[in-house]
Amino acid sequence: MRNGAILGGLLLFLAGTAAGVVLTGHFRAQAESGAAPVAAPTPAAATGGTARGPAERPRAVANPSVLGSLPDFAGVAESSIRAVANISSRQVVRRRSLFPDDAFFRYFFGDSGGFSGYRERPSLGSGVIVDPAGRILTNAHVVGRQTAGITVTLPDNREFEATLVGRDEMTDIALLQIEASGLPTLPWGDSAALRVAEWVLAIGNPFQLNQTVTLGIVSAVGRDNLGVARYEDFIQTDAAINPGNSGGALINAQGELIGINTAIFSDSGGSQGVGFAVPSNLARRVMRDLIDHGEVRRGSFGYVDVRRLSPQLARELGAEGATGVVVWRIHQASEAAAAGLQPGDIITAFDGTPIEDGSDYARMLSDADIGSTVTLDVLRGGDRLTFDVQVSLARPQQNQRRR
Repeated sequence: MRNGAILGGLLLFLAGTAAGVVLTGHFRAQAESGAAPVAAPTPAAATGGTARGPAERPRAVANPSVLGSLPDFAGVAESSIRAVANISSRQVVRRRSLFPDDAFFRYFFGDSGGFSGYRERPSLGSGVIVDPAGRILTNAHVVGRQTAGITVTLPDNREFEATLVGRDEMTDIALLQIEASGLPTLPWGDSAALRVAEWVLAIGNPFQLNQTVTLGIVSAVGRDNLGVARYEDFIQTDAAINPGNSGGALINAQGELIGINTAIFSDSGGSQGVGFAVPSNLARRVMRDLIDHGEVRRGSFGYVDVRRLSPQLARELGAEGATGVVVWRIHQASEAAAAGLQPGDIITAFDGTPIEDGSDYARMLSDADIGSTVTLDVLRGGDRLTFDVQVSLARPQQNQRRR
C-alpha cells in the first residue's frame, strides 16, 4: 500500500512537471512572437566589444528609427482638402424595358413593353478648385452632358449652382465655374517630373465621405490602352480611389496638384489598389483650351483610320519585327493622302519618336501644333520612306480612329 502511494505521488509529480514545461513553452512562444521594439545596441556592441548578459535573438519587427523617418503628410493634407469640393448632378438616362423580349408584354404594350422612357440618375463626384475666382476641374463623366443642375458644395458647406464652361470626352475632363471669390486653390505640379514609387495623396469624396485623404505611391506613369478614354496617358497609383473620388485631386508630397483622379480597376466596385489619374500637365492644357476656345484644339491629318501592328499583320505586310500602326483606311481629301500616304503603310515614327501602338500615335498627333508640318517614318513593302504631313485642326468628323 505504501509503495502504491509513493508510486502515485511520483507519477503526479512527473505529470505536473511535464505540464509546467508545456505551459511555459507555450507562453514563451507567445512572448517571442509578440511585437516589441528592437533594443538599441549597447556601447560595447557598437564599438565591437563584448556586452554583458545573454545575447538576444533578432526579431522580425519594425525598427523605430525607420518608422520615425516616414514623412508626415498631416500639414499637406490639412491645407489641401480645403481646395477639393463635392460635385453633384442629375443625369438624364434612358430607361430600358423591364421585359424587352417577353411576347406577352410586347403583345399588349408594343415594342416599348410599356416600361421604356427616361429617368434622372444622381451623379456624385469631386472637383478641384484651380482658380480663386471659382474655376473647378472635374471629370466629364461626373457632370454628364447637361449644362444645368450641377451643384458644388465647398468644404465649408456653402453650395453653389455651377455653370459648365466646357467638357472634353477624349480626356474625361470638364471645367465648371461658380460665382465665388477668394477660394483656396491647389498649386500646379509638374506631372512630367513624377517618378515611380513617389509618395502621393488622393483627396475626394468617396461614398459621400467628404474630404477623405488616402495615401499611396505612383505605381506607373504613361498608362494607356485601358479603354477608359480615347486619349489615355494616365498616372497609376495604389492610393485608395473609390466611387465618388472621380474628379478629385492627386497631389504630391509638396501639396502640388499632379493629377485628376478618374478611374479604378475593380472586380468589386471598390478600391483594389489600382487607380488612374489624368496628369496635371494634360488637365491644365485641356482647361486652357476650354477657357480660350470652348473646346480642345487637337491636331489632325484628316480622316485616317489606323490599326495596331500585330505580329501577324507585320508578317503579312513583310515587316516582321517592326512596331507602329497600319494605315487601314484614308480619305483622299485628307492631309495624309495629299502627302502621299496609302492604305497598308506602316507608320513607325512621328517626328523622330518611335510609335509603339495606336495610343502613341493618337497622343502625338493630338498634341502637334496646328499648322505645323511633321515627318512620318513609313514602311511600305520593304522600303523605308518619309513623308512631311501638315497638321490641321481636328473636327469631330475628322477624328483619328485607332483600334
